[in-house]
Amino acid sequence: MFRAFLRPVAALAALSGLAAYAAIMLRGPQGLEALAEKHSQIRSLQEYNDRLKHEIELKQGRIQRLNSDRTAQEVELERHGYMHEGDTRFTPADPSVKVPVTGAVPAP
Repeated sequence: MFRAFLRPVAALAALSGLAAYAAIMLRGPQGLEALAEKHSQIRSLQEYNDRLKHEIELKQGRIQRLNSDRTAQEVELERHGYMHEGDTRFTPADPSVKVPVTGAVPAP
């Protein structure tokens, strides 16, 4: 009689122990909150990775244009302050004055 009573009580105690352990583990530092946080981190890193891939594609396209298009090369060189052979550069005495660099020279 004692064994017949002890077996279901032991099974019930084991199940309640497992349920308590599961509840503690799911609510603990490695639980569902941590899992949700990891998923949000993964999502934000994937978005960041996608933005970087897009920037790389844009830069590769720009490099391709600069390799193949002479006009794009000239525009880029002028943007960095390089001039054509024979051009005259005028620098103002006041460095705060911005002088635009243009290819056309006004007629006198």
